[in-house]
Amino acid sequence: MVESVEVTAMVIGTSPVNEYDKRVVLLTKERGKITAFARGARRQYSALMGSTQLFVFGTFRVIEGKNAYTLVSAEIKNYFEQLPKDPIRACYASYFLEMAAYYARENNNEVELLKLLYQTLRILCRDAVPMPLIRVIYELRIFVVNGEYPECFHCIHCGNDTALSHFSPARSGMICDRCLSEGGRLYFISPSTLYTIQYILTAPIEKLYTFNVSPEVLRELQKMMKGYIEEHIDKTFKSLEILELMEDTIVQNIEKS
Repeated sequence: MVESVEVTAMVIGTSPVNEYDKRVVLLTKERGKITAFARGARRQYSALMGSTQLFVFGTFRVIEGKNAYTLVSAEIKNYFEQLPKDPIRACYASYFLEMAAYYARENNNEVELLKLLYQTLRILCRDAVPMPLIRVIYELRIFVVNGEYPECFHCIHCGNDTALSHFSPARSGMICDRCLSEGGRLYFISPSTLYTIQYILTAPIEKLYTFNVSPEVLRELQKMMKGYIEEHIDKTFKSLEILELMEDTIVQNIEKS
């Protein structure tokens, strides 16, 4: 008899298979990103119906196959019910899942990525931190988790740790006032924004979403991350396109009213 294994995971992708089955992508603590098939999960009274929805987090029991796993059972600890009820929150959450799926690998240690994603969705369910700020914090920190993040404590050209005033997406870091000609396309970074960036890069994940920033700092962070992602990620996230379209529509409606 084939033995099952228990994994702590979040559902980060789903798709229908055949008439009643479901394919789920799990970001697990023990085995990285894995694909599992849930037999009969789309039947009305299936015990697996609720546990194969996007965003759910818990303990999953799976059987390993040659090319994929079979989902046997699940004990869900958090359904994140608030997210599907709010279209904007759902779009943000879907973007975070899509970005996590982009970086996660099978049989890789993804404990930090799972922890970051879980904490991000928890704060997204509340109103304590603005969603645009949650987004830039998550975007920057996921680069840290992946091990390839910008140098924001010293000038990437001369090594100076003072007068750091601009960010270079291409050079992946800060440029001091004396080396501005070496950076290519640059984004101005105020001292307050630089402090925020350094905090995001180094704070424990549990402490990431414990602050707010001024509108000016948020705009600088958004410009920086947009340029950095364009430079370093060769993928278009469909959920991000939908999110930005929805936000543009909301802004236009506010301006008309």
